[in-house]
Amino acid sequence: MILKEEIINSMEETSGTKIGAIFKSQKEFFGTHRTKEVSFRIEQLKILKKAVLSYEDRIYNALAKDLNKSREEAFLTEVSIVLQEIDFHLKKLKGWARPKKVSSPLVLFPSSSKVLYEPLGVSLIISPWNYPFQLCLNPLVGAISSGCCAVLKPSPDSPNTSRVMEAMIKEYFSSEYISLVQGGKETNQALFEFPFDIIFFTGSSRVGKIVMKAAAEHLSKVVLELGGKSPCIVDKDANLDLAAKRIAWGKTINAGQTCIAPDYLLVHNSIKEELLKKIVEALKGMYGEKIKDSNHYARIITDNAFERLTGCLDAKDVYHGGESDAETRFIAPTILDKVSPDDEIMQEEIFGPILPVMEFEDTSKAISFINENRKPLALYYFGGKRKAKDVLNKTSSGGACINDTLLHIANHKMPFGGVGHSGMGNYHGYKSFLAFSHERGVVSSSTLIDLSLKYPPYRFFGVIKKILG
Repeated sequence: MILKEEIINSMEETSGTKIGAIFKSQKEFFGTHRTKEVSFRIEQLKILKKAVLSYEDRIYNALAKDLNKSREEAFLTEVSIVLQEIDFHLKKLKGWARPKKVSSPLVLFPSSSKVLYEPLGVSLIISPWNYPFQLCLNPLVGAISSGCCAVLKPSPDSPNTSRVMEAMIKEYFSSEYISLVQGGKETNQALFEFPFDIIFFTGSSRVGKIVMKAAAEHLSKVVLELGGKSPCIVDKDANLDLAAKRIAWGKTINAGQTCIAPDYLLVHNSIKEELLKKIVEALKGMYGEKIKDSNHYARIITDNAFERLTGCLDAKDVYHGGESDAETRFIAPTILDKVSPDDEIMQEEIFGPILPVMEFEDTSKAISFINENRKPLALYYFGGKRKAKDVLNKTSSGGACINDTLLHIANHKMPFGGVGHSGMGNYHGYKSFLAFSHERGVVSSSTLIDLSLKYPPYRFFGVIKKILG
């Protein structure tokens, strides 16, 4: 049941003074070494799961207010992903945190070598508005799992979800361990004054550069989960019914406000008309003839985003859709045909339910076009295995799906992240644990035997040279 509280439209910014106090208290708490205890981390992961389940209805209500997300979509794309991530870490953490023995080369004889996994320290997690719950809490799972303290900074553009998360964090965690601060640019600037051990940022490439520059002042580690124009190739041998349905879903979930949504379509010219007709049919099958009345179609997050997106629509190019309503920030799923690479909509990530379509005659042309642009966060290919392998071999992207869209984000056993302009570093599952950890190599030498080969004046240099090759 969706609760009916008053919608929040703005947030009170956390002061720089308070941020400083939080940072100081977290540094001191981390210095107690309590978070390094695996039993403590497991306990905190269980508490986080309890918190999410306790606040579940309030989370759904907040997401409905911020983005008009249905309960079903909110569960599938936000809550369930966090719960699954917690469960995966609970299952694997003891093994991940255990020191790993590694072999030692002969030159180190007699000794043993191992890798220790240490928490980096106090982390800063800055999350966006498009999946405001999942993209804030999922990195937090990695921070807890590795033994870090965490300051969370959600987006001010999803204030209802941010307020619910703030209440949840305050109720279940002490601020010296995990704290959530509110605000926009000024809050970010205040946060950047402090030497966090790691900054985990999800958002645009433009802001990612600002974050990286700020992190450089303190030599803080950064993980940047950014975006880009993720291409979707549909070849002539693709299963068009499945391709249409999966592209329509991947493009319209959360009203296209997904960092890995298919940004534009590259379709073989021999099947374009048939594919576009099937995409329209798929949209009607999912949302009905009157999509504005659907309970499962989200809305654009802000007036500014709405104006930007509607400004991209050119009536002469609209194959399907194009309807919009400023009052409710509704934009219908829209297909733009006969798009040119020079068109405005092809210059930046769309981040909305608008799908530009371009044709190709040969797959090599599609590959060349992708490679002429920045490396995307995701790449999608619909077609046979042989060509799919060729596309993967000749392109680069953060992740990819063959004959589907979006699904690579749901596998906790795979890394998720960008490359180049679409990001650096990755997370999910074990990679989240590693993202917030320092791998510390340790060699333990014997005190019973001390080989003189390593000491000057190197009388046995010939022997040393043979050993070292």
